[in-house]
Amino acid sequence: MMPDSNPQRPTQDLDFDPIKKLETRPPEASPEPKITAVRKTGSLLDKAKDLYQLLQQHPTIAHLLRATERFNDRLGNQFGAAITYFSFLSMIPILMLSFAAAGFILVSHPTLLQDIFGKILLSVSDPTLAATLKSTISTAVQQRTTVGIVGLLVALYSGINWMGNLREAIRAQSRDVWERKPQDEEKIWIKYFRDFVSLIGLLVALIITLSITSAAGAAQQMIISALYLDTIEWLKPVWHLVGLAISMLANYLLFFWIFWRLPRHRPRRRALIRGTFIAAVGFEVIKIVMTYTLPSLVSSPSGAAFGSVLGLLAFFYFFARLTLFCAAWIATAQYPDDRRMPGKTHR
Repeated sequence: MMPDSNPQRPTQDLDFDPIKKLETRPPEASPEPKITAVRKTGSLLDKAKDLYQLLQQHPTIAHLLRATERFNDRLGNQFGAAITYFSFLSMIPILMLSFAAAGFILVSHPTLLQDIFGKILLSVSDPTLAATLKSTISTAVQQRTTVGIVGLLVALYSGINWMGNLREAIRAQSRDVWERKPQDEEKIWIKYFRDFVSLIGLLVALIITLSITSAAGAAQQMIISALYLDTIEWLKPVWHLVGLAISMLANYLLFFWIFWRLPRHRPRRRALIRGTFIAAVGFEVIKIVMTYTLPSLVSSPSGAAFGSVLGLLAFFYFFARLTLFCAAWIATAQYPDDRRMPGKTHR
């Protein structure tokens, strides 16, 4: 090899420091405030998503979300509106029966009938309206048998159809899948007979619950009066709580029969007990709200004409939605140490 013709190379600078050289560069422009704001907003969204996922993992909230999803997916609002319609429609034959019963009572008490006519003439200033009311009562008394028979037949038919719609709506929430299976189909005479038996059972349950409420309230008032406890002011909230507990017990018995009898498969015991308790509390809340809001609805002239109808529709609608939501809550309950309903597997 030929020797290098230029032996005097420039020597490398031993003091060269690349990091120091980078530090001496002019600083880059800081990011725009808009980008920084987006990053901060993104972090808040991420925290919110993490918090939402954390809440979803809580058993109670997860169960509530499952029940809400099933209620919405299986047309809970639409079924509730249908139940409300049939419930309101069933009031017509009930009113017919009420007129017939009033006719049988008034025909055997002529003095009571004359007292009613006299009060109508005194309280109603419009003579045309008073004559109309008097004619209606007279017709109810004269045609009491016909009105009673027609009202009974129509009430029986509408009541059976109402029970059938309520049963199908609850079964739609209780089934594993939305579509009905072939084994879920029933012959029409079996279906009507089953709905008739269920309607009789519901009426018996209503009579029992109303009897318990009335008897307990009367006994409570009699005990309070006998012991002279009605003059003690601080005990009045206690008596209200006792009455509230008795009313909730009656609600519990009613909903327990509905959720135990109407679904095709018997629900699990723990889910049935808890779901029925939620329904009893919710129904008591609905009754309390309607008690305080209905008088304000009928106070105005327009409310006097339509307020009672709207209040009745609202009552039926909230009752239907509460019933269907609690049915979805019972169906979506997951307890690792509890047995599933017959024919179901663990999810």
